[in-house]
Amino acid sequence: MVSKYFLPCVFSAFLGAVLAAVLADRPIAEPPVSAQEQDAATVAAGQPGLGLGLPGELLPEPLSPEDLTPEERVNIAVYEAVNRSVVNIATRSVSARLYSLGAIAEGEGSGTVIDRQGHVLTNFHVIDGAREIQVTLYDGKTYEGQLVGVDPASDIAVLKIDAPAASLVPVVFGNSTHLLVGQRVYAIGNPFGLERTLSTGIISSLNRTIPSRRGQRTIKSIIQIDAAINPGNSGGPLLDSKSRMIGMNTAIASKTGESAGVGFAIPVSTIGRIVPELIRSGRIVRPEIGIAQVYKVDRGLLIASLIPGGPAEQAGLKGPQIVRQRRRQGPFVYEYTTRDRTAADLIVAVDGQPVKTGDGFLTIVESKKPGEEVTLTIVRDGKRLDVPVRLAASE
Repeated sequence: MVSKYFLPCVFSAFLGAVLAAVLADRPIAEPPVSAQEQDAATVAAGQPGLGLGLPGELLPEPLSPEDLTPEERVNIAVYEAVNRSVVNIATRSVSARLYSLGAIAEGEGSGTVIDRQGHVLTNFHVIDGAREIQVTLYDGKTYEGQLVGVDPASDIAVLKIDAPAASLVPVVFGNSTHLLVGQRVYAIGNPFGLERTLSTGIISSLNRTIPSRRGQRTIKSIIQIDAAINPGNSGGPLLDSKSRMIGMNTAIASKTGESAGVGFAIPVSTIGRIVPELIRSGRIVRPEIGIAQVYKVDRGLLIASLIPGGPAEQAGLKGPQIVRQRRRQGPFVYEYTTRDRTAADLIVAVDGQPVKTGDGFLTIVESKKPGEEVTLTIVRDGKRLDVPVRLAASE
């Protein structure tokens, strides 16, 4: 049986050997090494009997493709196919804060090369308010980004850089109309300025809606993912396992401003509708019905205000009635106005489709084109009426 004093005894024997060696002026013997320690050293070295960092040491052979798991091979293939299509976008703008006294504000984001003409896709919020835009390609060369067009309502922007076609590697677009929850996805971007970083995850949900950066609109059909998305990832591509772009990473749900495993991407189906028009005309022309605001009530949408001279007003639709009233207080008479909502039309359907939310109303209207006609079903004085409205053009 091994004594519980084994280790102290070994140390005493070693100390005795040291003293004897000093007295005899000979090399000091090393303490005995157990078989277990010898095996551990061999494994750590990667080669039998070799230590690390010794001259002439033989290093282990690197992993071959056959040594990689199928998942690792897909990850590597996606990154190698797309990372050269991802750019770093740096912006400079004048801070709008009063106490900053015109200080320069800097920002960073991501973008994707979409053709050999130099067009780069990114988020509107990445370049919003920027006075200077610098786009850096995979080869480290930086070009000035010229703004081609923006659509704040969908948070999409297109830039153009004057780079040689040989330096531009366009992404391959996929299809976002048949995505599945649980499908593997890949995000490449520049989180915290760390260029062309890959993160992986799955589609957590589909058809989410998130508020747009401006106005009361929402961005629809959003892809929810759990891949790590952090500041700087905005504008980068979301990819499927075939290295095809299926969305653009745009936002995260987080209380800290850093990834909490809930990210959002604009689907490529939306991008495919918006980007060609931005390249062609620099803006998105949407149909305008001329209703500025509605109130959501139990039976539908009550018109709160109309755009003067707009399509809805021209069609005879009515908002709240302005009522002038007087009130006497002592010797003084005060005049004021009130809004009589009972006089406003109640919208219950558009082209026969019931509507109960402002977003649902806009969805139907914006599926049309300027110049087309829609039929609003309204309730006025207790009676249902169908009112045709010809849509105007508006951004």
